Amino acid sequence: MPTRILNCRTLLLAVLCLVPLSAGAADRPNIVWLMSEDNSVHHLRLYHASGAAMPNIEALAEHGLVFNHAFSNGAVCSVARTTLITSCYAPRIGTQYHRRAELAPMPRVGSEALAFFPAYLREAGYYTANNSKTDYNAQPGQRKPWDRSGKNATWRDRAEGQPFFYVQTIATTHESRLHFPDTRQPTQADPDQMAVAPIYPDTPLLRYTYARYHDQHAQIDRQFGQVIDKLREDGLMDDTFIFYFADHGGALPGSKGYAYDRGLHVPLVVYVPRNFAHLLDEPMREHGRRIDGFVEFVDFGPTVLHLAGVEVPDGIDGEAFMGQGVTLEQLDERDTAFGYADRFDEKYDLVRTLRVGKYKYIRSYQPFNHDGLFNQYRYRQLAYQQWRERFKAGELNDVQAAFFRPRSAEMLFDVEADPYETQNLAGDPRFVATLTELRGRLREQLESMPDLSFIPEPLMLMNFGEFESPAEVGRLMQRQIAGYLDIADLQLMPYDQAKPELVEVLQLGQVPKLYWGIIAATSFGTDSAELIPLVEAIAGNASEEPLLLARAAEFIALTGTNSGLDPASLLNQALTKSRSAMEALLVLNSAALLHETVEGFAIDPQVPEAYRENRWVKDRMEYLR
Repeated sequence: MPTRILNCRTLLLAVLCLVPLSAGAADRPNIVWLMSEDNSVHHLRLYHASGAAMPNIEALAEHGLVFNHAFSNGAVCSVARTTLITSCYAPRIGTQYHRRAELAPMPRVGSEALAFFPAYLREAGYYTANNSKTDYNAQPGQRKPWDRSGKNATWRDRAEGQPFFYVQTIATTHESRLHFPDTRQPTQADPDQMAVAPIYPDTPLLRYTYARYHDQHAQIDRQFGQVIDKLREDGLMDDTFIFYFADHGGALPGSKGYAYDRGLHVPLVVYVPRNFAHLLDEPMREHGRRIDGFVEFVDFGPTVLHLAGVEVPDGIDGEAFMGQGVTLEQLDERDTAFGYADRFDEKYDLVRTLRVGKYKYIRSYQPFNHDGLFNQYRYRQLAYQQWRERFKAGELNDVQAAFFRPRSAEMLFDVEADPYETQNLAGDPRFVATLTELRGRLREQLESMPDLSFIPEPLMLMNFGEFESPAEVGRLMQRQIAGYLDIADLQLMPYDQAKPELVEVLQLGQVPKLYWGIIAATSFGTDSAELIPLVEAIAGNASEEPLLLARAAEFIALTGTNSGLDPASLLNQALTKSRSAMEALLVLNSAALLHETVEGFAIDPQVPEAYRENRWVKDRMEYLR
């Protein structure tokens, strides 16, 4: 990867940045975010020679900074955008599910709740405008983030001389744009020249999908160019920081919605305006410089506030990566990014990641699950359908088939050598020290937040109204959540070592501990079949606890144990006892998993009438029938 982007004007521009503010220059910088949807670094020429050309964005890079390691924390739209607007890790504040069943109140710090970060800009005199996507999972509260938000929002509505923060989102590269029918129009990009990732079968359809996606990159670059031209027409380029980045990873199969780097590692370019270059550390004023330090979405809001001279509030998770007092040396020392993937519409999962330098640690808390579990929206894309069909036909190699097979509880990848995360190093003795370090650091992260996903979403929602915010639940239940993590981490031991603690949990645990105890037992597959009497006893005593019934059904079916209890009957019992649509949905997710992985499993889901019109419940029911 090149260390600089240079052209013949670089030296002159670098010198000009040292000139004091010109007469009449603004007192405070304007800040613009240009956001594309569903792009990872893997598809831009700015990062990879085989990527799509984006000349307008590349021109911004020539006059600013390129971040080699920028990461969305969440791998899907609403979760990623909520992380951006709150500057908080979603599993800490209860906004980790896409899409939300209910909007989560923001956490309180002292006597008042945190606000969305643009509200602090407004209160400091900035005009804030958003064009136009919001898609947040949190309540904004009483402090209004936007002066105007919608398709007609523009910086041009501000008062004369007023500094502004403006967000422009363009959806041309959104996943939905690859939901084309099986009638294909010619593309500008040559399908034969596409560099197909090793996780995919190399087919004409996949190559065409790549080429169409490249064309969309070219189109969105032209659209961003139009916004940049308007800023230039208004004489604002010398006073305006322009960020270009994507809301999360790419739209090709196995990217968006999954916590691999192709779902989290995003492009980030920051144009540095002449009149405010002095706000940056001197080495960061060099045009075309590439930054190796890691930045996450929780850091973007604090960075905007810091550049604007607005105090960054306490109680958020991010920190500024540009502005006065932030040195390049300090920035390049940052080497860590945290990621999460939970529910995407009707598809539940629970995956956490920690990238440190070139190593990526992935912890799957339901390793008997598989990435390719059916999701109605996802499988509208023909390339997804073909990938799955090739798997069912036995036509994929092991790397291509991994998406449809159960995962390891923990995985470790050298992402620099293996950018598509295909070679799991977790079992390699040479990497024991790295694995142990990253495992411990991720565990510390989850316990310290704490991570609210260890309380199942339906249980959280049922008790939502009793607390001022989900974050308060986490604060009050931090010790209990640590206990659930202890049970989940039994998955990482050999079965013989984990067995005594599993038996104790399954005999004596309360509902959340039993829930995690059954999941941990299921993770061992046939090795834990001897625990069937304990799981049967739980199912027999849990007639009013749908989630325990569902997990018991999974254990019986996935471990292949002989039992007098029928998994389909247990799941239907759980459905009829469900107390909410979200509880029914989590049960249906177990049914979908068994439908795809257990030969001969069939179910006619008996969902209570009150929940059948929930869109996600409806999608799961249609799939299972």
